[in-house]
Amino acid sequence: MKRIIVGITGASAVIYGVRLLETLTRCDDYEIHLTISDSGARALWEELQLRVDLDNFRLESLIGYSSDQVIYHHQSDIGASIASGSFRTVGMIVAPCSMGTIGSIAAGISRNLIQRAADVCIKERRKLVLVPRETPLSPIHLENMLKLSQMGVVVLPAMPGFYHFPKTVDDMINFVITKTLDQFDIDTDLIQRWKEDL
Repeated sequence: MKRIIVGITGASAVIYGVRLLETLTRCDDYEIHLTISDSGARALWEELQLRVDLDNFRLESLIGYSSDQVIYHHQSDIGASIASGSFRTVGMIVAPCSMGTIGSIAAGISRNLIQRAADVCIKERRKLVLVPRETPLSPIHLENMLKLSQMGVVVLPAMPGFYHFPKTVDDMINFVITKTLDQFDIDTDLIQRWKEDL
């Protein structure tokens, strides 16, 4: 079974992290290692009215059902498996990814488990996909994202396309999740792809 790390931070649009988990739990060949920042838990409440207790985490509070595929790690657990390069994974997705998290990762600062796991992915040359949701972007944001991109990190802003004729907000969310999972060659049926039969 392949292992993939998912981090959810306090950037707006935490629905991306929730939809990502919902989609990955339908992929039987993936073990998902999840960590959520304090700000991520706050955003889950403020945006989706999901009360997630990081100290007594239950997956059902996040996606409405349990799954043996998901292994939760508290964001302060620096001894977690995903904090070590010797724990092999296919990589990590941070969705949504706050600009504070991007800045910390770009500077090599690990103040929580999300930042440490991302640092591990960079040093081990594993796939790291960051899904920022911020606008407008300051020169600092752009410099940090450029620095990470030059290191091989995939910066995948939450910018939905419209060629699949979205009719709902869900359609736009699914576009971003599809593009994110494409980075790991994980196919989904969430959207109709370009040039497929209409």
